[in-house]
Amino acid sequence: MISREQLRAFFDLPWVEWTMFVLGILLMIAAIPVGALPGPGGVFVFAAGLALVLKTSMWAKRRYVRFKRQRPKAGRWADWGLRRRSALRRERLRKEQAAVKSGGDLPDQR
Repeated sequence: MISREQLRAFFDLPWVEWTMFVLGILLMIAAIPVGALPGPGGVFVFAAGLALVLKTSMWAKRRYVRFKRQRPKAGRWADWGLRRRSALRRERLRKEQAAVKSGGDLPDQR
């Protein structure tokens, strides 16, 4: 059985990171013709490619953060699509702040 540390060390190898980056770029490019087909397949292919690129590229992460700051609503959708834990935390805090501003009670802490 492979431990979590061994798996993390494997994904930190330079050739594995580059392979994942190139695969992510190829998936984002492949989303264009797949998107022309009926159904939502292109969205999922693009999201998988974006996730791989964001995982392996600091440049892409900085651009993504800048995009989210400039367009918070689109950033929320992107975080939701990528199923990020930090997005769930920020959404919960946003709802709590909205409840406090409106004078309502805080939502249940479950």
